[in-house]
Amino acid sequence: MARIVMKFGGTSVADVEKIKNVARRVKSEVDAGNQVAVVVSAMSGKTNELVGWADEISPMYDAREYDVIVSSGEQVTVGLIAMALQSMDVPARSWLGWQIPIKTDGAHAKARIKEIDTTELDKRMNSGEVVCVAGFQGIAPDNRITTLGRGGSDTSAVALAAALKADRCDIYTDVDGVYTTDPRIVPKARKIEKITYEEMLELASLGAKVLQTRSVEMAMNHRVRVQVRSSFSDAEGTLVVDEDEIVEQEVVSGIAYSRDEAKITLVKVADKPGIAASIFGPLAEANINVDMIVQNVSEDGKSTDMTFTVPRGEFKRALSVIEGNSAKIGYKELLSTSDVTKVSIIGVGMRSHVGVARKMFETLAEKGINIQVISTSEIKVSVLIAEEYTELAVRALHTAYGLDAE
Repeated sequence: MARIVMKFGGTSVADVEKIKNVARRVKSEVDAGNQVAVVVSAMSGKTNELVGWADEISPMYDAREYDVIVSSGEQVTVGLIAMALQSMDVPARSWLGWQIPIKTDGAHAKARIKEIDTTELDKRMNSGEVVCVAGFQGIAPDNRITTLGRGGSDTSAVALAAALKADRCDIYTDVDGVYTTDPRIVPKARKIEKITYEEMLELASLGAKVLQTRSVEMAMNHRVRVQVRSSFSDAEGTLVVDEDEIVEQEVVSGIAYSRDEAKITLVKVADKPGIAASIFGPLAEANINVDMIVQNVSEDGKSTDMTFTVPRGEFKRALSVIEGNSAKIGYKELLSTSDVTKVSIIGVGMRSHVGVARKMFETLAEKGINIQVISTSEIKVSVLIAEEYTELAVRALHTAYGLDAE
């Protein structure tokens, strides 16, 4: 007998028929003798609708009331799942975040889980009951409802799996696993059987939409075995596991890309101590995340060009912050564009192989693709290129690293 957490995303519970299909999947695990906890998202599109209502009432909304509103989607879904299971003679009960309780900090709309009290859930599961838990939500120290940010149901599921000491956390979605790259761009992309936490974390943070970044971080920290599976097929999914579980690592496991990028260049900035702080300090205070940074020192050693990227959604705000601090920074010219894409190669095998980055640069050069910015870590290399070359770059790199399916 295993203890399994099964998480179903919005597309998996989009209507009543799909909810019944989810219930049948849960029942098959129960019939196999397993203890099951189910975590659900709101029905597809429901959270966006709720957010739209909140914005329509008050664009400068109270974050506490915002959480009350947007958390209601999961409340509906979790009740329907419990009812569907009961109609199949499977003992089941729904649980909201505050009932368990899932204790979070007080950062509304982006709360972080602090503790989960599983006393009652353990008792129910040991008695054969399926516990159906509303994802995405918890309770703050002042007893107000909190939400975990978009995609937070993945985090709810992994946190619950860690607290329940589950054998596995299955994330059901509309894809049947993690692929070497986006199959919509590269038809020869292949499904990965096993991938390390570190690789999955890089893929998630660099543009892959399969798992939320925070959920992967939590899985890695608590060594929760995660399986990404499709709600609409019985195909085996992708296991996200510790590096020790993978016998032979690929040099490059996957190619990720993100169009959510904008580039800003400050021309002729003084090359002196404190200049970087004068640029990035105000951006940090405005909660604008800066990603890739490149500094080019001039020949005279007195000035420099500073190039960096920000999320495309923060582009205009970042420009406003920089322009508002122009006197303090002292640049000659500000250049900017949002017509860029970040393309990344990821693989733990890079640690023990040389020439991986060179192959990337040579491959792009052969295709006439200019690299604007480069960023590296131990297991990834990212480049910024013109957006028009996104598909060409991804396909070329996928082939160059031998990732194409035969």
